[in-house]
Amino acid sequence: MAKKEVKTNAMRILESMKIPFEHYSYECKEFVDGIQVADMLGLPHEKVYKTLVTVGASRNYYVFVIPIAEELDMKKAARSVGEKNVEMIHVKDINKVTGYIRGGCTAIGMKKQYITRIDSSAESLPTIIVSGGRIGSQIELAPDDLLAASKAEYADVLKVKN
Repeated sequence: MAKKEVKTNAMRILESMKIPFEHYSYECKEFVDGIQVADMLGLPHEKVYKTLVTVGASRNYYVFVIPIAEELDMKKAARSVGEKNVEMIHVKDINKVTGYIRGGCTAIGMKKQYITRIDSSAESLPTIIVSGGRIGSQIELAPDDLLAASKAEYADVLKVKN
């Protein structure tokens, strides 16, 4: 008998919005970074995105979804949400702020609706892959569907590589 797939809150939200997605699962006991996850699943790095949570000078939280091999440009990120500056939240605060744990954080279905930006690099891709809402779970969907489900906007927020 096949074990029943555990649906995450993010998957339930996508289903309720009639948004198609593909689910990937992998065995993992603890946090591994997005590049390791992509490699475990045999996924192209440029399609896999990570979810970062920041806090602005105003003490408001902001969510950024960027390619796993890239870095968030804090100045561009801050400008995209109308802040003077933003910084990453402390790892110990991820669950309190989002309802998710490190390595299982997704922009869909956080405890509160935070202002969310998806890096504009996603716009040109047919699909992107993000965390499914827990460690061991990834979901693939169209970038515009992620935009709708997370009430996000596209923005150029990546650090330019030299």
